[in-house]
Amino acid sequence: MEKTEEFEENEDIESEEFEETEESNKKRVLVIPGEIISTNPDMLPGDFVRKEGENLIAMRYGLAEEDGRVVRIIPVSGAFEPRRGNSVLGIVTDITYNGWLIDIDAPYGAFLPVSECKRFIHSNDIEDYAGIGDVVNAKIFSVKRKGIDLTLKSKGLGVLEGGRLIKINPNKVPRVIGRGGSMINLIKDSTKTRITVGQNGYIWILGENLEGEKKAEDAIMLIAKEATSHGLTDIIEKFLKEEAK
Repeated sequence: MEKTEEFEENEDIESEEFEETEESNKKRVLVIPGEIISTNPDMLPGDFVRKEGENLIAMRYGLAEEDGRVVRIIPVSGAFEPRRGNSVLGIVTDITYNGWLIDIDAPYGAFLPVSECKRFIHSNDIEDYAGIGDVVNAKIFSVKRKGIDLTLKSKGLGVLEGGRLIKINPNKVPRVIGRGGSMINLIKDSTKTRITVGQNGYIWILGENLEGEKKAEDAIMLIAKEATSHGLTDIIEKFLKEEAK
């Protein structure tokens, strides 16, 4: 299959959508749905928190965090909820005369139109550009009632060649990225790999060798397992140093 010459290193890991603030001074507490997070009447509900009288109640399983007067929850479990602008990775499952059907592990199917590629593609060349089983790095530009439309018209998007594709819970993605991309860059530098992370939980790894790819995969899976642990960066640094011996 012809792969896109336009693919560049994904820079989306620096976006606010991926921002992880674990290394900040904000206190976090693991909570479950229905749990009372705060009884302070001056506090306000943020993401996944509702107010009942003077109590703030958790609506999701995750890490409760106070940010000024606002209490929010950072989910650590649950399905991917697609939104316009999300960066996602997906697998081509079928080809039509005007585009590709892409599995992005969402509640409904995703479609990448030929018109949303960076260059003109003749209808006879659709399968050569991306075939069934290929991995695509794309953005969501439209979410409809029963479908999602994707685009490649942004820097760093295209078909990803070689490497390996792994899957974690999408709510663990910010922990894999780290504050300002610190965690993912730690893994990339230690394992000498290129890593592209989708907000839907798919992660693509391409290394100089299979050993580096496996090491990066194991580190990412450890992050997903220890997502609620304090000192996660220290845990991963120790793991990577031990693996390097």
